[in-house]
Amino acid sequence: MSRTFVIARTLGAAVLVGSLHFDPARRRAERARRLREGLQRLGPAFIKLGQVISVRPDVFGPELVFEMERLQDSVPAWPARQIRDIIEADLGAPVDRLFAEFDDLPVASASIAQVHRAVLAQPYRPVVGEELPAGTVLAIKVVRPGAEGAILADIAAARPLVARLSRLRALRRYNLPALLDEFAASLCSECDLRQEARVADRFAFDFRDDPLMLVPRVVWPLTARRVMTAEFVDGWRLSELDEAARRGIDSRALAVHGANVFLRQVLEIGRFHADLHPANLFVTPQGRICYLDFGIIGRTDPSQRVAIAQVLAATVYGDADRALRYSAELGLVVPSEAQTRVKRRVSELMASTLSAPPRDIRAFAIGFLGIMAEERVAVPAGYGLLIKALVTVEGVARALHPDIDITEAAKPYATRLIAREMLRPARLAQRVPDAMRAALRVLAE
Repeated sequence: MSRTFVIARTLGAAVLVGSLHFDPARRRAERARRLREGLQRLGPAFIKLGQVISVRPDVFGPELVFEMERLQDSVPAWPARQIRDIIEADLGAPVDRLFAEFDDLPVASASIAQVHRAVLAQPYRPVVGEELPAGTVLAIKVVRPGAEGAILADIAAARPLVARLSRLRALRRYNLPALLDEFAASLCSECDLRQEARVADRFAFDFRDDPLMLVPRVVWPLTARRVMTAEFVDGWRLSELDEAARRGIDSRALAVHGANVFLRQVLEIGRFHADLHPANLFVTPQGRICYLDFGIIGRTDPSQRVAIAQVLAATVYGDADRALRYSAELGLVVPSEAQTRVKRRVSELMASTLSAPPRDIRAFAIGFLGIMAEERVAVPAGYGLLIKALVTVEGVARALHPDIDITEAAKPYATRLIAREMLRPARLAQRVPDAMRAALRVLAE
């Protein structure tokens, strides 16, 4: 049985079973669930495809995007001998000479890479942060043997199927061949761990003044295309916070700080972690938030940050008209003939999800993206990624402390940024003539 046939049968079954439901929302949810299960059965390349879908709310429906978050990126470990061969080939020396100790038993195994624990043999001064002394415990991330080739072979097998599907009227708007090309390029980039190491260093630099934020320090002499070496960070995943609470970690303060860290990325730094699911976060025994895996990054420029702050402020205060007006500056443009209807629907959604505590950002985001899809309003890639990231941050914050209200955390940030923008000399110079004219009109009355 050819691989193309297996792919077609698995994905086709998901679509057909989902179509048996008459209720559109249940049909979309069921189809998304079946597709997620099908991708898991098809293996690593398709699990990665599902993960890419989960960060493209500008293209896919909200039910599918949020279902794909549930994909478990866990696969059987690769034999240690072959992992050692890759390390030796890329770093040019036997593993036992490169590290004081190397543990053949992996601590994590995913579709593209697996992670082993090791011990630093010589002290090292990282690009950001204090020196790592000899004896520091390390995490060695290694691209699995043949991972890139196997994934590209699966993509090649899927390509004729995608070409056929893209001719179907219902799927034409997704531009599936372009998405497959983007996916292939993303995977190739993810297989070069030097990219991730550079972004990790950049995040460490951005938050060098934050004692509660931790990014593992990269050991560059022990990093290459298929090998990334960084300090090992021990801690609790968000599903293990009972133990953290028993150790006296203030989960509410940490949740508020985590929300602020994300808002600072978006509204001040202009570079944010866009794949912030629970597997990429730890809480350390010292009560710090540790970020991992910098494969997917979103960016915002200065004018976008002001517009985002305006949208956030308008959303917090339930002002649909203002939220949509500033959304247009971010590329989300509602056609004039649909504006009245869309404003009414968004306003109703705000009232039902955000008007009173506990505010439900996730329900608002899914509803908002659903309205845009039904009204055929194109959602720009960056806008969708930002909404998705905000929902994820709220989920993470609530995992730390269930009563956290992220909209309260957003208020001071958005207010400060808007006030700062309003007081810029250039902006004041623009507004003074209008203010003078208005004052003269009042005096003349």
